[in-house]
Amino acid sequence: MHTSIKAALALLAFTPAVNALAETPLKIGISGEPYPPFTYKAASGEWTGFEVELAHAICAELERECEIAPTGWSGIIPSLQAGRIDMIMNSMSITEQRQRVIAFTRPYYFTPGAYVAASERELTVPDDLDGLVMGVQSATTNATYARRALRDSGVDVRLYDQAEQVNSDLLAGRLDVVLADEVAMLQFLERSEAEGFEIKATAPHHSAYGEGIGIGLRQEDEALNAALDEAIAAVVEKGTCGELSEQFLGTDVCVYP
Repeated sequence: MHTSIKAALALLAFTPAVNALAETPLKIGISGEPYPPFTYKAASGEWTGFEVELAHAICAELERECEIAPTGWSGIIPSLQAGRIDMIMNSMSITEQRQRVIAFTRPYYFTPGAYVAASERELTVPDDLDGLVMGVQSATTNATYARRALRDSGVDVRLYDQAEQVNSDLLAGRLDVVLADEVAMLQFLERSEAEGFEIKATAPHHSAYGEGIGIGLRQEDEALNAALDEAIAAVVEKGTCGELSEQFLGTDVCVYP
């Protein structure tokens, strides 16, 4: 058979597979542990929150169907690398350490870490941390910051798998202070049981916090990365990101070009 005919037949055979791949829903990895107001379950049982709804808006820009795939936070990068999910959209900071193993899109939001303690406690950071017990969620930029910047402060850092475990131990008096995402803590402080607590300080700019929050991808998925960069820019420039941020967070944390 003539070489050009073989090539044409091979292309025809390959085209349906390519189309089928393009029609496959993108699996968006989020932590299976709720992280309100970014990701949490509504009364209907469906996942919602700032990042969930922003993910759907980004997928609409891509004209692709997306599927929310809850995954344990500690195993979310291995799940991406193994192909069980296609991207991570769960307040993951773009850091040099993570960029060694996965790729990131441009950032879509940024907020600093915040120290939360009882309102009655006098707390100047880092001077007054000596002897205190501080809770931080493990495998986060706040945990990295605590390890790098607070190791000589005398604070006893306790690491937790889930953010809600940190909050519960603060409320129960088992922790003196918490270091966590500022927006998440603002939402926490709106709870009636957190009435006696407040933000004492925010963490300064530090390399541990990276460049902001981006979508995590496999390093080889360059075409998807480029498409997502364009989609993120579109939802930011159209105001969709800002509207969702105001709706769920009460402020605009989107990163503008």
